[in-house]
Amino acid sequence: MFVFFCQLLVCTWCRVQVVRGGYEITRAQAEQRHLIADRENLRLELAHLKSPERIARIARDHLHLVAPSKQQTMEME
Repeated sequence: MFVFFCQLLVCTWCRVQVVRGGYEITRAQAEQRHLIADRENLRLELAHLKSPERIARIARDHLHLVAPSKQQTMEME
């Protein structure tokens, strides 16, 4: 009877470990999906921040930069 009880405990413990492992895998997969979505959002934000139109607008509006006139440039030979 003692051996049967020990086997029952071991089988129950194994089953609990399998279920716990399944939960951990599910949680890790959800976290992976969340991180992939974050990465895509960051890529889109980076593309927006690096856009030439945005940089030109900041240079013009905030830094008050203008394109040089023809007299301010030199021709390279």
